[in-house]
Amino acid sequence: MPKSKKEKETLQTRPPVVVFLGHVDSGKSSIVDYIRKSDIVAQEAGGITQHIGAYEVKDENGREIVFIDTPGHAAFSSIRARGAKIADIAVLVIGVDQGIKPQTKEAISYLKKTGVSCIVVINKIDIPGLDPSTIEGQLAKEGILVENQGGKVPVIELSAKTGQGIDHLLDLVFLIAEMEDWKKDITKPATGIVIESQLDPQQGPVATLLIREGILRRGDLIGTSSTKGRVKSLVDSNNHSLEQAFPSQPVRVLGLEKVPMVGDKFRFYADLKEIQALLDSTPVGKKKIKDDSQGENFNLILKADVASSLEAIKNILGTISVPGIKLNIVKEDVGKISQVDVKQAYDTHAQVVGFRVDLNAAGEKFKERENILVKTFAVIYNLADYVEQEMNKKKEPEEVRREIGKLKVLAIFKKGEKRQIVGGDVIEGQVEKGAQLDIFRGKEKIGSGRLVELEREKKKLSLVKKGQQAGIAYEGSGEIEKDDLLEVYRCEKN
Repeated sequence: MPKSKKEKETLQTRPPVVVFLGHVDSGKSSIVDYIRKSDIVAQEAGGITQHIGAYEVKDENGREIVFIDTPGHAAFSSIRARGAKIADIAVLVIGVDQGIKPQTKEAISYLKKTGVSCIVVINKIDIPGLDPSTIEGQLAKEGILVENQGGKVPVIELSAKTGQGIDHLLDLVFLIAEMEDWKKDITKPATGIVIESQLDPQQGPVATLLIREGILRRGDLIGTSSTKGRVKSLVDSNNHSLEQAFPSQPVRVLGLEKVPMVGDKFRFYADLKEIQALLDSTPVGKKKIKDDSQGENFNLILKADVASSLEAIKNILGTISVPGIKLNIVKEDVGKISQVDVKQAYDTHAQVVGFRVDLNAAGEKFKERENILVKTFAVIYNLADYVEQEMNKKKEPEEVRREIGKLKVLAIFKKGEKRQIVGGDVIEGQVEKGAQLDIFRGKEKIGSGRLVELEREKKKLSLVKKGQQAGIAYEGSGEIEKDDLLEVYRCEKN
């Protein structure tokens, strides 16, 4: 049905939302850097994007694009999936020096599920001696047929280092946007999605929102499934303060009562009663890493800079498996490590692990006084490695049998109900007082016990070596007979 004149007037063309997907170190952030003339990569620990970022970009003609840059390493798969779901166009970045990698395949899977428009970028073509066309063949094996091979997916060869191909990429994004002509009704109540959240020590809960429909204004009452609040401040990706934000615009918002969950939808509410009714009817709970197996707990208090980091850390910690040890996250939250966190660690016999957060002064004092272990990390894999190492330390040492020697029985001197005294030749290694032994008659094991006393030439000794005769006192199961073979060993903790 054709839209009425009034409906057409309320529909406004919005900028395309473009997500960059790909394997770690494929150059996604470097492409955004070049377009924004900023330096995102240098700000990230290890030169790897640690959490999601959303940025507005204008070309010289005033045309706008919103870019979402997602991390490429395995721990952030849920963030990448969320990026693909909220985008209009996905740019799949593949380094010509890398080819198709595990996270590339994961991104391709998301693209097939969502059906989002896709552009393939082959990056790092400034590296000499590499053939970008080989990537196209690899993509075909994954079910992505590019235009050069008769498919519908456009492919661009690009260098984030020199800028070659960047203009072509932007022109293609604007062409797709022009053809699709994405519009939203600006008269509807503001709605959107939480793409990042954190607890700022000075400002309190901070959320990055992507507006999907309507206009979000300073002073509006908004709510998610987990929190509510009145918008006190709207700041765009260029750090400009705003009075209102429009569809496709990413904005940083202050005024929420609590840190919202990443991926939550938000919407405008007319009054507090309406929003409180929703919160009361929505069960909100934090997931704990669950392990139903029996074993000792490794208790952990987990703090992170932003909610998406927390989510990614829990995902990767959930893949750690240490037999006999259960990972129990006592508390998970965003913000600095506080005295409350350290005290809770003391009460629950937990360790405190932080990701890109500091320990405040009160927490530091309590930590020193009670000798609580607090560790902070800037790279997620270092954190995960540390937790796995600490879990392994709690394991009971494995007992390993170490063969010591063998004794051939030549004579039986005394048989009792609990103890036997026999003599024989040490034919291998040595026999030691206090060691364990097995009795063998041919190939059959007759019994097991302990060598409680050892003599040679009527002298009590601690060991007798190969080629010598020894008398032993044995306690254990089975009855030793002449010509039996006694295999002597010790069990040691590995």
